[in-house]
Amino acid sequence: MTVTIDTRIGWRDVARVAAGETLALSPAAWARVDNASHIVERIVEMGVRAYGINTGVGALSDTVVDRHSLSRLSRNIILSHACGVGELLAAREVRAIIAAQIANFAHGHSGVRADIVRHLTTFLEHDCVPDIPSKGSAGYLTHNAHSALVLIGEGSAQVAGKRMNGREALSAIGLAPLVLGAKEGLSLVNGTACATGLASVALARASRLLDWADAVAALTLEASGCQVAAFDEAVLALRPSRGIAHVGASLRRRLDGSALVAAALGKRTQDALSLRSIPHAHGAARDVFDNASDVVDRELASVTDNPAVSGTPENPIVSSEAHAVAPALAQASDSLAIAIAQISAMSERRMDRLVNPLVSGLPPFLASDAGSNSGFMIAQYTAAALSNENRRLAAPASTDGGLTSGLQEDFLAHPTAAANKLLSVIDNAEYIVAIELMAAAQAHDFLASTAERAKGTDAIHHGVRQVVPHYGDDRPLAGDIEAVRTLIRNEAPPAVR
Repeated sequence: MTVTIDTRIGWRDVARVAAGETLALSPAAWARVDNASHIVERIVEMGVRAYGINTGVGALSDTVVDRHSLSRLSRNIILSHACGVGELLAAREVRAIIAAQIANFAHGHSGVRADIVRHLTTFLEHDCVPDIPSKGSAGYLTHNAHSALVLIGEGSAQVAGKRMNGREALSAIGLAPLVLGAKEGLSLVNGTACATGLASVALARASRLLDWADAVAALTLEASGCQVAAFDEAVLALRPSRGIAHVGASLRRRLDGSALVAAALGKRTQDALSLRSIPHAHGAARDVFDNASDVVDRELASVTDNPAVSGTPENPIVSSEAHAVAPALAQASDSLAIAIAQISAMSERRMDRLVNPLVSGLPPFLASDAGSNSGFMIAQYTAAALSNENRRLAAPASTDGGLTSGLQEDFLAHPTAAANKLLSVIDNAEYIVAIELMAAAQAHDFLASTAERAKGTDAIHHGVRQVVPHYGDDRPLAGDIEAVRTLIRNEAPPAVR
């Protein structure tokens, strides 16, 4: 499948490209790219001072660069800005960044030549993945620079899983290194493509995780003998929220017809909050998710270059602005990280209730032979450790300080750091929800002779048992956790029939 950019694309499109689809531009989009490139050519011919076109960058913005040195300026910007460190980003994340960058160029206000866009689309088509270190961008520069290195035959990349230098990578996919023109070096490192691409991947993963969180919670609720009246539609409507309504409806569908729930009716006056307030916490996360989705889509609809070029080659306009700064994107990523950290903390609390013999009514720690077997005792430790790490990661990046470029850049929004942190929170949350799912399935194994599950929860139980069997202290639990986490990360929860 191919995603085609006409006027704009959204985060779901970027996520599709990240997962392996290709990207193309419509004739109208190509025309916008060409027009912007001609505008830059005209600005160079006129000799009008314009930031990043014929001046230095950052604190060197008032230093004029002569016409014969403009290509060298572009190349040097790439080389000097490629100073990222740390582990490399995953291929999925790199592809998302490239897709977001192409989308920005397709607005027709960057001024890069069509050849640059064609090279980048070819990267996606042939799965050429530049090596991009995960750390170093206070805003957006270093990640993009490492991707741009490969365009000029520098740096390194993986093609068909094989790592090679930039020149070899280009040759492997039938391309030659590019010689950059005026502004192209700045455009390649500029903008918010990095944070927007990473946020798009995070949204795709968060969307699936939220669905699993609801499904797993239903399985735990049933095993716990929940008081389902708390989730009645009329009761939840007393607190208006699209997210609460969505989660409440999901839980009712999953638990419909449950003999276990029916047998527990009136057993308690009300359930513990980690059970009773699932619609509120999960629903709040969904409301935050919807807002973050809107922010990322607006980012993809925006021009995020500085400067932006507009007008016509005959009447060129160059505008120095701050569209490459993305406070809204940073705040949205921070907010979603907080929301997911909260629902994963609640997941750990529910898991603890399943293994804790003081409240579960089940074998201690869900062990088949408590004493000689420890069951899920230490799996709860792991979930607690990950939950605590998420609490630390939930501290906002968007309020971090930092002064760069000799006080010229004296405010930093940190959208890339926020997006990276969000991905880390999702990593941990997937494990936590996986551990709850394993515990809930184990609890249901012990309840099998008590009463029948609902069809909606039985599908979840059956799905996890297709991946891992009942646990009897007969193997390391780590392998089971990885297997169930892979299920949650890669597949949607079974539908309610």
